[in-house]
Amino acid sequence: MEVEITSKQMVKPSSSELHLLEPFKLSFLDQLGTSMYTPGILFYAKPSDCDSNIEGSQFLDRLKQSLSKALTQFYPAAGRLKNNLFITDFNEGVPYAEARVTGRLSDFIQQTDNLEAMNLLLPCPPFRYIQDPTTPQLAVQVNIFDCGGIALAFCCFHKIFDATTAYAFLNSWAAFSRGSNGAIPNPGLLGASSRLFPPMDLMPENAAMKRLFFNDGRRKMTRSFVFDANAIKTLVLKAKSKSLEHPSRALALSAFLWKHAIQASRSVSATLKPAFLCYAVNLRPKMKPQLPSYSIGNMFGMAINMYNPVGKDIELSELAYLLREATEGVPSDPQVVLQGFKTLTEQLSHVEEMVSKGDAELLCLSSLLNTLDGNEDFGWGKPSLFSIPGIDTQNREISNLMYLKNARQHKAIEARVSLSEKEMGFLERDAHFLAFASPHPYFHKTKI
Repeated sequence: MEVEITSKQMVKPSSSELHLLEPFKLSFLDQLGTSMYTPGILFYAKPSDCDSNIEGSQFLDRLKQSLSKALTQFYPAAGRLKNNLFITDFNEGVPYAEARVTGRLSDFIQQTDNLEAMNLLLPCPPFRYIQDPTTPQLAVQVNIFDCGGIALAFCCFHKIFDATTAYAFLNSWAAFSRGSNGAIPNPGLLGASSRLFPPMDLMPENAAMKRLFFNDGRRKMTRSFVFDANAIKTLVLKAKSKSLEHPSRALALSAFLWKHAIQASRSVSATLKPAFLCYAVNLRPKMKPQLPSYSIGNMFGMAINMYNPVGKDIELSELAYLLREATEGVPSDPQVVLQGFKTLTEQLSHVEEMVSKGDAELLCLSSLLNTLDGNEDFGWGKPSLFSIPGIDTQNREISNLMYLKNARQHKAIEARVSLSEKEMGFLERDAHFLAFASPHPYFHKTKI
């Protein structure tokens, strides 16, 4: 596959008066946010109303114009970060690239084993620590395949973009592209995050969590596994216990993945190490009253739990219970969060010390099941596929990472799993894991 960039520009907000607005304050949670780009790609079949020469159509112009309108509505996305305290310079805009891709879209996404190839469609390297504080909050690349298929790729800087914020922005952009300016609520709570969680003037350096999440040093491999409805139903039953009578699908599957990551690590190191799981918890539905989904910012807490294996058998129900206790224990009250900051930093420092010495393993897991669904219609139908690219094998920084997202099959869940090469090799040969996980996602090729 060859990707040729045909144009680059900065798309700026449609309003020229954003410079009159006050700087957008980061919240305490934004300040803690990881300085990296998280990616996503929406794949669309050829729009039915476009001719074969898609560059000559009105499609790309409409996409840029609607992006400009969305940036006016979500103006912090067009600005630049200052001192990890606020975002200003809202007229700076967003890097926007257009590219031609040789080959057919359907052939490309059938090659599911080569998730790294998807990184060629991205406007910037994902999952890497960003040193430059003036980096754009968002970057976009529109890839046009020979067949007329489209891959709309985006990278969101994690300082103000969590998965729910990305979902709200994409919905706004898509609504403007369709011409439905009033189809979504106006994000009037742009200050909600900093209003509830005021920023700290002097944020301790270790609070950025760089050493914990970007200090692994091992080559990674990313693979996609799909769990169908029957597999998930069975895992939910296995995760049940007297202490946990009604585990959710996401909880049961997360515990299953954690279990097999522990076993993969054990097989490589030949030791019984404590295993930490960091699980992102959306705070919006936990707040009282609940915050709407279009309140932007890093409105999530981190559940950190440890499992200390003392024998050969790891019970799924035990991991599920530990995970439920950790997620329910994440505080949502702003005062409790702020008061517990010292305890949090001490806990993170302890975890980082154990992991850096090789005395423990770390796995980070995020669920997009109720946040970013990848169904945005920009005026040419819903996407055939929403994908999260893999971690580049040259990236030796980031810790082991997993994402859960809805699969195209009915009630199925796809897990994007990034582990060290040796751990992934064990997982791909693990019969107990493969009894539930299919390594080959199913696509309706005729619909792509």
